[in-house]
Amino acid sequence: MGFSITQYEHVGIRVTDRDRAIAFYQSLGWREEVNLPQYHANEMVNDAGVYINLIFNGAKQPDNRNVLQDEPVKLAGFTHAAFVVTDMDDLIAMFEKNAINITGGPLIYSDRRRVIFIRDPDGNVLEFNELL
Repeated sequence: MGFSITQYEHVGIRVTDRDRAIAFYQSLGWREEVNLPQYHANEMVNDAGVYINLIFNGAKQPDNRNVLQDEPVKLAGFTHAAFVVTDMDDLIAMFEKNAINITGGPLIYSDRRRVIFIRDPDGNVLEFNELL
């Protein structure tokens, strides 16, 4: 093979409410770097240089149900984004302080990472990993 994939550039996260989503992701440390109104999207970056794109054309679902996670028929698609964090206990404390519900974990996976899951206001699943 003549090429290699060297890193992950960003994840696109479809949301229903621009202001609510930006405020939520800012609470996790991202800030808007580029507004792309022609695409109904933006680019956000954190201090470590990790990018996400928010896409502002999501259709609101009853009870913020995630069509890839919460429905009995499991459709193909990306189910979550996973991020590496430096200190899981600090992250958990921040979630508790800001009333962000941890929906899974903390769990140890394959003896190499400690994991928790949350959902954004639209039900998108976010995974956070502390590498062991």
